[in-house]
Parts: sequence; structure tokens; C-alpha cells
Amino acid sequence: MGGRQPYPSDLPDEAWELIRPVITAWKARDPSVSGHEGQYEMREIVNTILYQARTGCQWRYLPPKSAVYYYFALWRDDGTTETIHDLLRWQAREMRKRHEDPTGVVLDSQTVRASANAPKDTTGLDPGKKSPGRKRGIATDVLGLIIAVVVTATSVHDNAIGIALLDKVAAAAPTVTKRWVDAGFKQAVVEHGADLGNDVEIVQREPGARGFTPEPKRWVVEQTFGTLMLHRRLVRDYETLPASSVAMIHWSMTDVMLRRLTRTATPTWRDAPQASGSGR
Repeated sequence: MGGRQPYPSDLPDEAWELIRPVITAWKARDPSVSGHEGQYEMREIVNTILYQARTGCQWRYLPPKSAVYYYFALWRDDGTTETIHDLLRWQAREMRKRHEDPTGVVLDSQTVRASANAPKDTTGLDPGKKSPGRKRGIATDVLGLIIAVVVTATSVHDNAIGIALLDKVAAAAPTVTKRWVDAGFKQAVVEHGADLGNDVEIVQREPGARGFTPEPKRWVVEQTFGTLMLHRRLVRDYETLPASSVAMIHWSMTDVMLRRLTRTATPTWRDAPQASGSGR
């Protein structure tokens, strides 16, 4: 830990070992251009990114801010973040006795407010929810694990988000043949799915249902959104670039999968503090 006190969000040894080979291989391919090879421990960089995802703090409050964002942006742009995420998803599926790639996915979108540093040309106004900000579209498997992510302005219609998600799923998991979406996605999404050789089913709300009622198949994607909200960085969209928003979603889900794979848990604000050794 570099002499500092550990944080609850720090990766346990067994969790770090699951992603260390990917980071080590990346480091071998991409030596430091500044000549400061080994100045920063890669495990500390990952721990700091996960600390930010959990706490929601600003980049400038992270020590060392410049190094952490440097690696965050580099891994975002060269695909390393998604590679780590997808590797863990395959392992999480295998742990549940599933094949590496799914045959069915569930699509949904979520509107969140954007922070002041998000450029206006990447945000908008959702005419339905009256919320300025961005939309997150995700596709999950039936276990709630993320297959694809899209981040847009809130003014973008769910049809466009659904079509983009269908394309991403087709590229990431060509084994998928069935997709479930909610009523916010219209016929254009169904037709695009047919063009891709997939069956897209719109899951309608039960007639007369009041309040929150889990809908068949679709409840898993809603549960995933709820799980991601335990990471305070995602409560709003604080990122300047939509690509950074996608990367932060991947890091947050990476955190979730690492905890599941190692059967550990990060304490949340709901957890009661443990009693000290003095009994106070």
C-alpha cells in the first residue's frame, strides 16, 4: 500500500491476482515513455481508480492525480479496461456453470444528471423525465453481467441507444440470439435485431400493475443498475468525455465481479461500523 492505511475499496491479494497478468502483459508491451519505470505500483493505480469509483471524489484529490488519470485514460483508449472487464465476466459466468458467452441479453437505459464539467454537446434534455444530463444504455446477460455499454446525451432517443447496443452486442457476443427490451424501445429496435438475425422481444408491464413490480427477464438489468449505484462516481455523470463514463462503468462492474469471484465484499454506508478492540 506504499505505507498508507488501507481503504475498504482496496483489492485483496486474491482479487489483484485475477487481473495482475493482464496489467503485467500490458506493462511489458507499453514501457513508460517518461523513463520512470516502476515509480508507481500498478496495483496502487488500480486501487486508486476503484477508490474514486466507490467514493466519487474528484480527480485532483487523488494522489498522484496526474499518474492515475494518465493510466485511466490510457487503459480507456487502448481497450485494456474493457479487456479486464470481459475476462472477469467470462470467469464469473463459468463460476455459475455458464458458457463464456451468453445466448440472451437484456437491454435498458438510465438517465443521470451530468456535472458542470460535462460539455453541452455531450449532454441534453430528456423530454420525458425533464432531466438534463446523459443516458447510459447497457446490455446484460441473464446473470446481470454487462455485455455492452453506450453513453449518450439524454436527448438521444432510446431507439438509437438500443440500435447501438444491438450492434455492440453482435460484435462482443455473436452467440446471442435472443434480446429482451422494455417498452421504451420501439419497433425500429425490433427490426434492427431482425436484420442481425436476432429475436428482440419488448417486455410489456403487466396491465394494472402499480408501484415497483419486477418484470420477467428485465429485472436483472434493473438490478445491475442498482448495484452500480453503490459506486458514488456513477450517481451523476462526472466525466468530461462519454468514453470516460463508459470506462468508469466498466471499472465499477469490474469491482463487483472481483468481489463475487473472490467471495469478498466492500463495506457500504449501510453497513454498521465494526466494534473496536476496546469494546467502544
